[in-house]
Amino acid sequence: MDWGNWESLGGTMMEQPSCVSWAEDRVDCFARGTDQAMYQRWWDGRQWSGWESRGGAIEEQPDCVSWGPGRIDCFARGTDQAMWQQSWDGRRWGGWQSLGGTILEQPDCVSWGANRIDCFARGTDRAMWHRWWDGTQWGGWESLGGTILEEPDCVAWGPNRLDCFARGTDRAMWHRWWDGRQWGGWESLGGTILEQPACASWGPNRLDCFARGTDQAMWHRWWDGRQWGGWESLGGAFLQPPSCISLKSDSIDCVARGTDRAAWHKSWDGRQWSDWTRLGGTFLEQPVCVAWKADAFDCYGRSADQAIWHRQ
Repeated sequence: MDWGNWESLGGTMMEQPSCVSWAEDRVDCFARGTDQAMYQRWWDGRQWSGWESRGGAIEEQPDCVSWGPGRIDCFARGTDQAMWQQSWDGRRWGGWQSLGGTILEQPDCVSWGANRIDCFARGTDRAMWHRWWDGTQWGGWESLGGTILEEPDCVAWGPNRLDCFARGTDRAMWHRWWDGRQWGGWESLGGTILEQPACASWGPNRLDCFARGTDQAMWHRWWDGRQWGGWESLGGAFLQPPSCISLKSDSIDCVARGTDRAAWHKSWDGRQWSDWTRLGGTFLEQPVCVAWKADAFDCYGRSADQAIWHRQ
């Protein structure tokens, strides 16, 4: 793919943004400002809006999801350590509401269908906790056990299917899944990783997980619908786990922050992995990527000036 140049979207932010797309040529980005409020800036297909405050007092970057056109739900850890939510219904923003709990980092939230959201977070007991919206009401917090070192990374590859991955106290990657009827138990997928993994799905019953190994290279393990492949090194030297997305079947794009603090890109085309390509920039955290149509995605990151920068 041909990359444009990095452009500044301004702002003075405390972490990298959370960006979502709910329609072709539409992107919404959210980030925590220096006043601890959540700010939003969006692309409407013609131009970027300015940054707007959505208020609140949050401890880390929010996690935002879209389950349908014109619908966005943002979740964040508040200064009281509870999970808070703010929603856009297609016409207006609702106010912040507390969903309770006591969590140690930002939550990770996913949607597997219209009007359905599942949120996962690490509790003070270091177990993974889960709360869900079923279309009419929120279920209560439930413990899914385990002992994990950071927030999990969860994906949905189809209706009523969830897979969660986290780093255990043995520094291996662990997996727990919902099959539509019940939760499976935690299983170790081995490896020795430095942070939480980043996982993606390009089709039904297909999972690809990426993590930074002790050699600072990116490592990959995948589920093909029948069994897990072994860990394989994809090389490189990175400071944080990557951001990985799928634009179409049997296709994956990963962007990661290198030891030079620049963004680097590697892709799978269904047959082989590309070489790492340097995308430049100077970032304070891992850039994040969002797809806004079948063959296009953008990357966003917080640069040394604390502004959010964008490249597509």
